[in-house]
Amino acid sequence: MTEHYDLIAIGGGSGGLSVAERAARYGARCAVVEKGRLGGTCVNLGCVPKKIMWYGANLAHSLEEAPRYGFRLQRQAFDWLALKNAREAHIQGINQWYLGYLADAPVDLIRGRARFLDARTLEVDGQRYGAEHIVIATGGRPHVPDVPGADLGITSDGFFALDACPARVAIVGSGYIACELAGMLRAYGVEVTLVLRGDALLRSFDALLSEQLMAHMRRDGIRVLTHAPVRSLEREPDGTLRAGCVDYDVRVDTLIWAIGREPLTGDLGLPDAGVRCREDGTIPTDEFQNTNVPGVYAIGDITGRFPLTPVAIAAGRRLADRLFGGRPERRLSYENIPTVVFTHPPIGTVGLTEKQALAAHGAAVKIYQTQFTALYDALTERKVKTAMKLVCVGAEQRVVGCHIIGPQADEILQGFAVAVRMGATKQDLDDTVAIHPTSAEELVTMR
Repeated sequence: MTEHYDLIAIGGGSGGLSVAERAARYGARCAVVEKGRLGGTCVNLGCVPKKIMWYGANLAHSLEEAPRYGFRLQRQAFDWLALKNAREAHIQGINQWYLGYLADAPVDLIRGRARFLDARTLEVDGQRYGAEHIVIATGGRPHVPDVPGADLGITSDGFFALDACPARVAIVGSGYIACELAGMLRAYGVEVTLVLRGDALLRSFDALLSEQLMAHMRRDGIRVLTHAPVRSLEREPDGTLRAGCVDYDVRVDTLIWAIGREPLTGDLGLPDAGVRCREDGTIPTDEFQNTNVPGVYAIGDITGRFPLTPVAIAAGRRLADRLFGGRPERRLSYENIPTVVFTHPPIGTVGLTEKQALAAHGAAVKIYQTQFTALYDALTERKVKTAMKLVCVGAEQRVVGCHIIGPQADEILQGFAVAVRMGATKQDLDDTVAIHPTSAEELVTMR
C-alpha cells in the first residue's frame, strides 16, 4: 500500500524542512524523509558548529590583545573538549527544536533513505510513499581525492569530531572551508600549513579579497604552499602524516581535505524517475526549481548554485508559495546573493567582482576602494587591515558589487546587500550620513 502526500521533501536539511513547513502552512499534506539528524549539514557539520568555533578563535585573539587595552590577564590552558561538548549540546537542542517545528506545521517525519520508484513514488525502508510534488534536497558531503593514502586524512566532518586540538595541521584546499579552518586553527595556536593546487585563495571572489586574505594569513603565521597538489599521504612510524606534494613534503599530525563537496544524489534512483543529472551529480533546474521531470524539483547544494543555507531556505519557501500559495511567478532570483566567509578577518561580498563587471560592462565600470586600520586595531599588535571595494557601472554609477575584508565585515554587509539589490547608486551612498567612528562609514565616504 502506498501512503500519499501532496509534497514530500527528500532531506531534512534547511531546504527540505523549509519547503515542507511552508507548504504545510498552506494546508498541504507534507512529509520530510531523513535518515540522520535534522538540520542537515548547516546545523550539524557546517555553519552552526563552525561559527561557534570561530567565536572561540576570536576570543583567543581578544585574550592576546587585552593587555593593549589595559587588562592584565593570565591565559590558562584552552580546553578543546569542553568547547566541543558545549557546541554539541547546543546542536542537539536545535535537533530537538526541529522535531517541534515539524509537529507544529504539521509535517510528517519519515525516517530512512528514500529512493525513487518512479516520478511520483518513493520507497523508504520497504514502505512506499506517493506525492504530486517531490522535492530533492539531499545536500552534499565533503569530497576526498583519489590519491594513495587519502583515507588517512579527515574532512570537515572529521574536524568536528576531534576531541583534542592537534598541534600541526595541513589543510588542503583554497575555498570557504579551507580558509575558515586555517584561520580558526591558527588562532587556537595550531601550526597550520595551507596547501593550494593553484596560487590563489577564494578564486571566484574579487581579487582584492583573495590578495588581502593571503597577506593576512601569512602575517598570522600560516604557511601557504602554492602550486602544491598532494600526490600521496602516508603515516610514518612515529605516527606523523607525510603529505607528498609537488616540490614539498609536509609533515603534520592531522591533514584535512577541504577540496570541495559532492552532491548526495547517486543512490536516489534518479534514472527510475527520469531525472537528469550533470556529470558531477548535481541536478539542473530552471528558474522555478523545476527539474526536467514535471512534479520533481531540486533545491539547495545539489543544484550547483550558491551552496548557502539561506539560499536553500529561500528557494524552498518560494517554491512552496508557488505550488500551494497561489503565487505562480514566485521564485528566487540568484542575482546579488550576499555571502560571508568566516575567516580571520572575515569577508563579506555581494554582486559582481571587478573582473566580472569589466567583462560585462567594459569602460562603463568605475572602481572605488580603500584600505585602513580600524580604530580597534590601532591599539593591537596584529594591526589587522580592513579593505573595501565598490564596483559601479554607468553614468548613474549604480553599485553592482560590494566587497569587504576586515573585522565586522560579516555584520556590515547585510545592510549594504539590501542597497545593492535595490539598485543603489554611488550618490545614494554618498548622501547617507556616516555613523562615526565605524568601519562601515567608509562605504559612504569613499572617494
